[in-house]
Amino acid sequence: MGIGSIVAIYFIVWWLCLFAVLPFGVRSPVEAGSHDDPGLDPGAPVRPRLVRKMLVTTVIAIFVTAGVLYISRSGIIRLEDLPMPFKTNYD
Repeated sequence: MGIGSIVAIYFIVWWLCLFAVLPFGVRSPVEAGSHDDPGLDPGAPVRPRLVRKMLVTTVIAIFVTAGVLYISRSGIIRLEDLPMPFKTNYD
C-alpha cells in the first residue's frame, strides 16, 4: 500500500471521526440560559470548540488508520475475503 492510499484512508477516517465528534458537548442558547439574543438561531451552539474537536478527531483518526493498516498488512482480513456484490464471473 502506497503513501497515497494511506493518506486517502486517513482523510476519509478523519472526516468520519469529525462528524462523530461534532455533537459532543454542544449546548444551544436555550440550554445555556442565554436565549435573549435577538437574531440568534435557536439551534446554533453557544461554544462549538471546533479547534479542540479537530484535535480530538486527529488523534482518533491516527489510531483508527493505524488499526486499518495493521489489519490490511497482517492479513487478518484480505481483500479477497470481502464480499463483492457486483462481481461477475466470466471464467
